[in-house]
Amino acid sequence: MPKIFGQAYARDAIAKHIGNLHQIGGIRTLRFEQGPADGSRLLQVETGTGLQFHILPDRGLDISSAKYCGASLSWDSPCGEAHPAHYDPHGLGWLKTFPGGLVCTCGMTWCGAPCQDEGQDLGLHGRFSHLPVQNLQVAEEWDGDRCILRVEGDIRESIVFGENILCHRKITTEIGSNTIRIQDAVTNEGFTSTPHMFLYHINLGYPVVSSESRLISNADVVKPRDAEAEDGKDQYTEFDPPNAGYKEKVYFHQMKVDAGGYVHAAIVNESFADGRGLGVEVSYRQAELSQFIQWKNMGATTYVCGLEPANCLVMGRAEERQRGTLEFLEPGQTKNYDVSITALTSGPEIAECQKRISID
Repeated sequence: MPKIFGQAYARDAIAKHIGNLHQIGGIRTLRFEQGPADGSRLLQVETGTGLQFHILPDRGLDISSAKYCGASLSWDSPCGEAHPAHYDPHGLGWLKTFPGGLVCTCGMTWCGAPCQDEGQDLGLHGRFSHLPVQNLQVAEEWDGDRCILRVEGDIRESIVFGENILCHRKITTEIGSNTIRIQDAVTNEGFTSTPHMFLYHINLGYPVVSSESRLISNADVVKPRDAEAEDGKDQYTEFDPPNAGYKEKVYFHQMKVDAGGYVHAAIVNESFADGRGLGVEVSYRQAELSQFIQWKNMGATTYVCGLEPANCLVMGRAEERQRGTLEFLEPGQTKNYDVSITALTSGPEIAECQKRISID
C-alpha cells in the first residue's frame, strides 16, 4: 500500500479522502508558451510524497527539473528547457540547449566529445535529447492498492542512407514512491551494423550538492580523465563552494556490483534541513552499462555533479573505435537498459543507502 504523508492507505481509503487523484499526485500534461521552450510539451509528475519531476516529450522523454518538498534534486542550466528546433548539432553547439535536469540522455549512435569519425563530423553528445517522442502513452493505473504512474513512447534516430535506431522508453513511479525507474529498449531497425553509444547524464545540483555533501561510491579504481582532473583526484568524493574560476573535472570509476549485478552510487547532504538529510541514489545494471563517469563542476552557476552510467567513455566515437571498445547494434538486435533514481529524504534512508553501496 502507498504511504501518503507517512500513513499507509489502501485504494478505497485514498478514494474516500480525495475527490481526484491529482489532489495527492498523478501526471499533468502542460505546454510552454514563452521563450526558447515555446510550443514544447511538459509532463508534470507528482507521487504524493513530495517528489515532483518534469518529463519532456519533445526532448526524448528526458527528465528536467526534479524536486523533493521544494528542494531541488537536479541542476537546471541557464539554457532552460528549449524546444528541439533550436538544436545546434555542430561542435559544442549541444551546450546551447543543454537543460541540465535530472536526466539528459546522450547517444544513440554517438556521444561524448566532438570528433571526426571515418569522415563524419560528430558534435557533442549526439541527437537523442533533441528527438521528439512518438506513440506517447501517459497512464495512471491502479494495480490492487498500488497506483502506477507510467509514461512511455518511441524515440527514433534515423537518416536516409544511414542509421535507423529506435528506443522504446518507459518511465515509471508510484503514488507513495520516491523512486523513478527508466527502462530503455534500443533496437537497430536498419539492415546494417550501427555504432551504439549510450550515456545517462544524471545532473545533481544544490542543495543535494553542497560543500557539506559527499559522493558515496564503492569504486575499486578511480581514474582522472586528464591533467585537470588529476589535480584534486583525492577529493573526488568532496565538494567545494561555488567558484567562478573552477574548471570541470571528470573521473572514470570501476564499480563493484551487488548480488543482483547492480551498481549503486549516491550524493548525500546529511546536514540538509538541520540534519534531516537529503540525497539522490542512482542504480543500474553493470552488464549493460559497463562505465561510470563522474562529471564534477564546482563553478558559479554550473554547480553540479553528474553521475553518468554509460556503455562508453566520453572522449568521442573516434577514440572509442580506436581503442576497440566501440559497441555496435546488429540488424534487428535490441539492447535493454534499466536505471533507477531514488530521492533519499532522511538520515535513516541515507544510512540504508550506505549499506547497499558498501560491498566487500
